[in-house]
Amino acid sequence: MKVIAKFLKSAAAPEHFPAESVPEVAFLGRSNVGKSSLINALLGSKLAHVSSTPGRTRTINFFGIFRNTAHAEPEFVLADLPGYGYAKISKSISSEWPKFIEPYLADRKSLALSVCLIDSNVPAQESDAQLISWLAHHQRNFLVVATKCDRLSGNKLTNSLRALTRDLNVDGILPCSAKTLAGLPELWKRVNSTLDHVQTESHPSPSSSHND
Repeated sequence: MKVIAKFLKSAAAPEHFPAESVPEVAFLGRSNVGKSSLINALLGSKLAHVSSTPGRTRTINFFGIFRNTAHAEPEFVLADLPGYGYAKISKSISSEWPKFIEPYLADRKSLALSVCLIDSNVPAQESDAQLISWLAHHQRNFLVVATKCDRLSGNKLTNSLRALTRDLNVDGILPCSAKTLAGLPELWKRVNSTLDHVQTESHPSPSSSHND
């Protein structure tokens, strides 16, 4: 899918977040999960910085996603969140995450979808399980995506996804690869479905209104 992505701003505190307008889709995961590579593959451009040292990003980076540059507003905003490190998530979300992450995930009204990235090559991590549980507890819409699926053969990938689905207690996991682009059309489909749902809720059809 062809889109144009424009960097909007970086924020290290809630008061620096951009004004809420269009729906936002957040990407989050452990520092070594391949988040930046997947975002770049999804957008078809090198916007997210791919670092050889995981965990370097300490801000939320906001990107406007346009399908038509003639529009003043983006169709949605992609929020690239800092990785939450190698340590376990503790108490709230993570002692390693900047303190502005939890307010963003808990209170941001324009946040329509959180894309939780996990590594398909490693067993379920307690930090991922706690994050997913936290999002579910706060009734946040989320999608679990397994990265680096190109590194596993068919049977190994199937077994890995089955185990991850069970251990993370989720309904399903979408396998993706930034290298082969596998799964990215389905990821776009899930994002677009969320945006369509938000649009429908914001602008209900006349037939849905009550007639006296």
